[in-house]
Amino acid sequence: MNKIKHLYGCLALLPCAIPVSADELSTTGDMLDGIAAIVNDGVVLKSELHLQTETITKRAQDQNMQLPPPGILEEQVLESLIVKRIQLQRADRIGIQVSDQMLNQSIAAVAEQNGIAFEDMPRLLAEDDISYGVYRREMREQLILDQLRRIDVIGRISVAPREIDQCLADLEDNVVVNSEYNLSHILISVPESATADELAEAETEANYVYKQLQDGTDFAELAIRYSDSQTGLEGGSLGWRKGDQLPTIFSDVVGPMEAGDFSSPIRAISGYHIVKVNDLRGAIQRSEVEQMRIRHILITPDEIIDDETAKQQLKEAVSQINSGEDFGEIAKLLSDDPGSANDGGEMGWRGPGTYVPEFEAMAKQAEIGVISEPFQTRFGWHIIEVMDRRIHDNTEELKESGCIQRVRNSKLTEEEELWVRRIRDEAFVDIRM
Repeated sequence: MNKIKHLYGCLALLPCAIPVSADELSTTGDMLDGIAAIVNDGVVLKSELHLQTETITKRAQDQNMQLPPPGILEEQVLESLIVKRIQLQRADRIGIQVSDQMLNQSIAAVAEQNGIAFEDMPRLLAEDDISYGVYRREMREQLILDQLRRIDVIGRISVAPREIDQCLADLEDNVVVNSEYNLSHILISVPESATADELAEAETEANYVYKQLQDGTDFAELAIRYSDSQTGLEGGSLGWRKGDQLPTIFSDVVGPMEAGDFSSPIRAISGYHIVKVNDLRGAIQRSEVEQMRIRHILITPDEIIDDETAKQQLKEAVSQINSGEDFGEIAKLLSDDPGSANDGGEMGWRGPGTYVPEFEAMAKQAEIGVISEPFQTRFGWHIIEVMDRRIHDNTEELKESGCIQRVRNSKLTEEEELWVRRIRDEAFVDIRM
């Protein structure tokens, strides 16, 4: 069992949504399904609620994890299904779609991570009692939700230059940003415009949870029972996070903590957080990468220039360059690449993964200073010259890009919790349980 770890883990974290007719009857005429909640113009069915509850219960049993009483667990699961339905409805309204090709690529990536063939997925899933059709639907929905999150949350978080500068200064001597942490957390949330009474009630609940932790109650059990975060039903697990990418509310407290430690309640905009350090380790400090300095000429076929004509024009360009004419001047006259034509086709120093696979493969095998034969990519026909290669210490670039990500992540947790609360509050929800 559980042969497909990445796959099964992903499925276990996703609320299951199996459409079943709300008026399906047994042979005796008894109702088999019903509506658990009306969500805007959609519904959450009791069958979905029961299936997801069973999934979480089974996972908890496999991990020897104590669950809250069935009634409380059911409330938590129903709320997660409601939030998911609201998000999917919003994604549908703004036109987010995931093609079969994109879905297959994602499933193939999971298969590759687990060292199995894409074609074996249905059989191996069935051995874990997972329907391949259900898995595909859940994966598609997760990809849609990821896109929605990037648009509604991540895409709207700005990073100011002064924030990057401050982060870079912190990197010099900050133990947190130079480490990695495996974290879990519990959120006791408050409304966006909480009253004093609501704040006091949340603080009391957070302190009660903290007291239970001090008395030895399992963190994951309390997360499942009390946490309002979307990770609550997974025991609050956030997985491994680089220290320089932790939310500020966490990085400010984890520095002196050791594996197994948990914090007292931390006040934030979204409510009260309790964070636990499950494990920690040092992060890699320096990085080197092989870079290439390349120039190229691109001809993009159109209604006038077909593939053969484009290829022939580039062959003539190769002949001219080899006869002594200047590559840069020909690129300025001939190249259709707006990003490099004015620079004589030069693309600067770039590392692996920068170019499309066909371009990068040709560049890797090219000799320095030798003009390639014409070759085709999705952008059109190219010739290239690898002008030089070098081993480059890109630690500083990684630090800067890491700082951009860190500042974003420091705002992400709060922004995402507020976003979820906002769309939840704006939705029409009628619980029928």
